[in-house]
Amino acid sequence: MNKVLFATLALGAAVAFASPASAEKLKATLDGKSEVPANTSSGTGTADLDYDAATKKLSWKLTYSGLSGPATAAHFHGPAEAGKNAGVAVAIPNATSSPVEGSATLTDAQAADLLAGKLYVNVHTAANPGGEIRGQVTK
Repeated sequence: MNKVLFATLALGAAVAFASPASAEKLKATLDGKSEVPANTSSGTGTADLDYDAATKKLSWKLTYSGLSGPATAAHFHGPAEAGKNAGVAVAIPNATSSPVEGSATLTDAQAADLLAGKLYVNVHTAANPGGEIRGQVTK
């Protein structure tokens, strides 16, 4: 009887610990120096990201402050490494005020770019329509 109980508890623990193993914690630290070309914005920000490989769901909390004016948009761009520009990969809706939270289901290509460090977060303003602060997504 004890063997059955122990086996059940062990299996339950294995299942409980197996689920979060597919989740990746990622982060981006945003500033004007990371923009291409760089700018002198005093704005800063952070994006805290959770990626679930099983469902390809990317969830985020983006916070920023000190921009030259209100944010007009924010996006994940890629594929591109730091120092290179790329088009919009995933929109960040409702990013005109901080903080903003959201999620999206990635395509296989976007998921591969995310895990390879080839996506970046960009916050746009009227004064800097190409992006005022930027940060590369890293593990």
